[in-house]
Amino acid sequence: MTVLIADDDADDRMFLEQAMRQNGYTQSIEFVENGEQLMEYLRQEGRYNEQNAPWPNLLILDLNMPRKNGFQALSEIKDDPKLRRLPVIVMTTSSTDEDVIKTYNLGVNSFVTKPFNFNRLVEIIGALKTYWMDTVKLP
Repeated sequence: MTVLIADDDADDRMFLEQAMRQNGYTQSIEFVENGEQLMEYLRQEGRYNEQNAPWPNLLILDLNMPRKNGFQALSEIKDDPKLRRLPVIVMTTSSTDEDVIKTYNLGVNSFVTKPFNFNRLVEIIGALKTYWMDTVKLP
């Protein structure tokens, strides 16, 4: 199983990876830093190919990224017949009702507000891991 994390903040990427590892996730974690890289990764374009961009079983997507934000990337993913089955969890600092509604209207599978406390992040990642990796059957 491969998890792809799309987040422009290096610290957030590091904390997410540490939280996943603390929850016993030992499989592949891949990273992209903006929405354009995300779409290139998923479509295996540019510098991405089958060898260096394994198909993710789950995408953790930040909304506030440069070049192409999470809303735009999510819209492209859910509009593409080859990508739309990819489960997408938005994990962002936003907690506005407008962002929650907009992402669900675009087809997101889950919306989670990033906590400001690492211990809470570990708890949230644990719950996500239990549900998305240990409980549900993914395509």
